[in-house]
Amino acid sequence: MEVTSLLRVYPDVTDREGLDRLEVLVSQWLALPEVAELLGTDITRVRRMIDDKLVLAVRRGEPRVLSVPRELVDPEPVPELPGTVSVLADGGYSLVEALSWLLTEDPTLPGTPLANLRAGRKTEVRRRAQALAF
Repeated sequence: MEVTSLLRVYPDVTDREGLDRLEVLVSQWLALPEVAELLGTDITRVRRMIDDKLVLAVRRGEPRVLSVPRELVDPEPVPELPGTVSVLADGGYSLVEALSWLLTEDPTLPGTPLANLRAGRKTEVRRRAQALAF
């Protein structure tokens, strides 16, 4: 499977363990209409943001609803996210694994990789993401 296809959102995600880990890490999930409302846009634009990896989404719950962690879009999407996700994908990370890594506290950083991206520490976050591949 090509690296770019690893990060596509599939309706039949079978990484139950990874999804269970995300349930613990994510404080609030938003459905696409909620994301659109929060960002003041429409669902078509939100889907484009997902395709462009500006926002990461997974299918969860019953029925399998496409959901976004609120941390990724509040107060706004993180412009550095697509490049960081690409680095993780190059290292073999799936969408669920990349999302888990972004939301997990890192003792060598002050907080999570996502919080560090928001704080402008893109280089340090990507350096750590690259090191994961080795």
